[in-house]
Amino acid sequence: MAVPRNRTSNAKKNSRRSHHAKKPVQLSACPNCGAPRRSHRICPACGYYKNQSFIEKSA
Repeated sequence: MAVPRNRTSNAKKNSRRSHHAKKPVQLSACPNCGAPRRSHRICPACGYYKNQSFIEKSA
């Protein structure tokens, strides 16, 4: 079984993991109502996705 010759330093370890941070949520405007929503998901304000109503929202 392979054994590391030297211990990995904190700087080397942390620089390797520099891309593991969470990315912020990207929001776009809903074309139907203009409310912010995540892309490729039903609008939480009006219930539309791709010009189709999936959830009936009461006024």
